[in-house]
Amino acid sequence: MIVCVCKSVSDRKIRAAIADGIDTFDELQFELGVAMCCGKCEESVHDVMAQSGVCASRCGVTERERPQAAPMTFYERRAA
Repeated sequence: MIVCVCKSVSDRKIRAAIADGIDTFDELQFELGVAMCCGKCEESVHDVMAQSGVCASRCGVTERERPQAAPMTFYERRAA
């Protein structure tokens, strides 16, 4: 399954990178380029990392906190 559409990174690539010793999100981001363009895949990447046991075994975090979404304001554009 493709996790990062922008960089065409699959869950298999992420799992392979984890098997090769990458154990932090920052390292995955550097090596594979995930969550560098639009950022929509970041949550999915964290989920794949958690499923692979990275967080529980290497960083001591058992469950990832979900960040609160910032409020968005939309402005209407008018012609001059």
